[in-house]
Amino acid sequence: MTTAARKATDTRGRILGLAEAAVLEKGFASTSIDELIAGAGITKSGFFYHFKDKSELAKALMQRYIDDHNAILTDIFRRADELNEDPLHGTLVGLKLFAEMLADLPGTHPGCLVSSFVYQDQLMSREVREITIAGVQGWQQVFRDRFRTIAERYPPKIAVDITELADMANTLVDGGIILSKLLKDKDVLPRQVLTYRELVRAVFLGT
Repeated sequence: MTTAARKATDTRGRILGLAEAAVLEKGFASTSIDELIAGAGITKSGFFYHFKDKSELAKALMQRYIDDHNAILTDIFRRADELNEDPLHGTLVGLKLFAEMLADLPGTHPGCLVSSFVYQDQLMSREVREITIAGVQGWQQVFRDRFRTIAERYPPKIAVDITELADMANTLVDGGIILSKLLKDKDVLPRQVLTYRELVRAVFLGT
């Protein structure tokens, strides 16, 4: 990568970082292009070199957010599966690693970009909605696939819909983020993940 290309990539990343922080703090509607330009230390033409309009910025923000979270999930479960050939124990280890990662955050979780965008859905383009839906469905599928594989070896000891159990992971994280921010307690979310982990254990092992 040339110096110019690296500089352009760095600038784009800086704009996206500033935009994500602003959106999580006060919402997409209240985040202005002018404040991002000032924060990034660039000209208006510099901003529009990277994003043709605010809708294009929203699209890039959501895609980056989903890509980052996909990478986190993939890495966590890859590490867990390397330690365990058993799908249930690999999933339990993965949830423990996830909780530990969340506990290492310096403060309360900054927020969920998906929730922020959904709350202001009227401002989002069809493309942004489609990216968001595809991202959330992808996260749901990760857990559904794991739980279905587990159920083949460990028939559930508790009558539960496997799909709903898997989808609970998404709602748990979003709810944990809200509680964490409201109560200003960074440990709420990791505790919720560990509680979910115990539920998963009980469903498949009965203990």
